[in-house]
Amino acid sequence: MGKRARTVPTRSHPSNAGTKHLVAFSKAVGARELLDIAGAHIDGCLYHGQASLDFVERLIEGGGHVRVPTTLNVGSFDLIHPGLVKMPPSQEAPARRLMKAHLELGCQATFTCAPYQTRFRPALGEQIAWGESNAIVFANSVIGARTNRYGDFIDLCCAMTGRAPAWGLHLSDNRRGQILFELTGSIEPSDALFVGVGLLVGQRSGDRIPVISGLPQPRDEDQLKALGAAAATTGAVALFHAVGITPEAQTLDEALHGLAPEETIRISRADIDNALAKLSSVPDGAPLAAVSLGTPHFSHDEWMRLLPMLREVAPGRGIPIYVNTGRATLTRLQDEGALAGMGAFGLIPVADTCTYVTSILERLDGAVMTNSGKWAHYAPGNIGVSVAFGDMEDCIRSAAGGHVVRGTR
Repeated sequence: MGKRARTVPTRSHPSNAGTKHLVAFSKAVGARELLDIAGAHIDGCLYHGQASLDFVERLIEGGGHVRVPTTLNVGSFDLIHPGLVKMPPSQEAPARRLMKAHLELGCQATFTCAPYQTRFRPALGEQIAWGESNAIVFANSVIGARTNRYGDFIDLCCAMTGRAPAWGLHLSDNRRGQILFELTGSIEPSDALFVGVGLLVGQRSGDRIPVISGLPQPRDEDQLKALGAAAATTGAVALFHAVGITPEAQTLDEALHGLAPEETIRISRADIDNALAKLSSVPDGAPLAAVSLGTPHFSHDEWMRLLPMLREVAPGRGIPIYVNTGRATLTRLQDEGALAGMGAFGLIPVADTCTYVTSILERLDGAVMTNSGKWAHYAPGNIGVSVAFGDMEDCIRSAAGGHVVRGTR
């Protein structure tokens, strides 16, 4: 798939500031050729220190510019709603500068962890170079595009050269499923089911590509998004095959490339429930400080499920409901007038960043409820909150009650 690979040059062209680094990386991973790519997604907009900014500034000084359509992951600041972020000026200035610097390289101002929800969504079989764990696993698994797990700096070098090393998941032979997960017994489909399966697959796969059989047909791709995000959170999964669902796994034999799995693991409803229970650090009835949805970023379809729930339940206890979403999705909702009056229910849209990486939440003294396995996994360590996990309906009913409620319909 994709354009023909090219031999790795031994010397970099002086006009391309990213070539030298990409060539060195390619040699380190044993790639003998470079592939032309159709696009890139950059994970380096989140400010982690001066080194991340210095790297981008150096590329700008050298006249660097991306050569393919390049989207940007979340930053450390909500440029659309700056008043939400609690950040001292000494931190705000470099965080803003890092986001702006990437734009000077020609990147698109998407600032979303879900570039597959934008007009830059890749196609089946396209070669791309993406950073951000959930984006990588979604592109490989749900779309069938091809990327490895590219970290900070190398993803940008790929964007600036329009190429990526011909290795790993870019190559067909390396996309074979290796470990089989079989869902057993009677398992009713739900949003939480997909999160739970993802958690278990991530924990048990190691560096092997998982194949999942017996997974119910998803309601929409957001359930597969949740599965992949959870698998990439608890493990290193960059590609999964769901038999009869994902494009490279219409049959089990196709997913395994005709070979036997190296290992088979059976997953029961009890296994899933146990994995989900570990996401919560508070019991039912615990006081609620906030709800956080949209990790990965909320899609338009998810908004269309959420807004009627808010109108039906009409939460009025002052519990803020933060929803992380991409600015393109937010603009569409605003154009449609879909968010009119939603502030009365405590709705607070967040763009360009996410509430588990940026200081946005007003209160950290009570539980925060989420429907995201990724948010529940990372938020306690990142921002020091207690977490309750539940389906979206649970989250909204909990906001209406002021305390954690699960399983009430």
